[in-house]
Amino acid sequence: MERYVAFLRGMNLGKRRIKNPELVAHFEAMGLEDVATFRASGNVVFVDPAGEAESKLQKRLEVELDEQLGYDVAVFLRSAKEVAAIAAREPFDAKAIERAAAKRGKPQVVLLGRKPSAKAKKAMEEITPEGDLMVIEDRELHWLPAVGLSETEVDVKALDKVLGKGTTRTAGTIEQIAVKYCG
Repeated sequence: MERYVAFLRGMNLGKRRIKNPELVAHFEAMGLEDVATFRASGNVVFVDPAGEAESKLQKRLEVELDEQLGYDVAVFLRSAKEVAAIAAREPFDAKAIERAAAKRGKPQVVLLGRKPSAKAKKAMEEITPEGDLMVIEDRELHWLPAVGLSETEVDVKALDKVLGKGTTRTAGTIEQIAVKYCG
């Protein structure tokens, strides 16, 4: 049985509020097992006993969460193996991370719905603020902002337009999920 992590976009923002036990109950009601949440930001770990194809499972999660919660929930699904691989990547050198940290910048991972095309990568480079570093690996954008997220000049709407919608987590969160659930 495959273990997955569902990264949900836009949870617990504004009027969208859901407690982790409720989120677990929704996933269990969908027939998923060994369901756990990590933090209150839409990270759900589970096992799919039916062995559905990933694309079909992702679509089912989006449809059922929309019905249960009453609003669109974009789901970015990764297998435990994929999450471990994402956590193991080191796209930025230690000096770059140190420079960013001095201005409150932390490595981020933007989980995307699909692997961006060469054209999308080129367009992304054109909108990357000076000083920020962005590296695409598979279906993830690894981003090292030169400053804290509240001060960044990245135009998230433009980034969504170029790469497709995604959901962002700190690299540290991805690493913690990998250690706890994807070993």
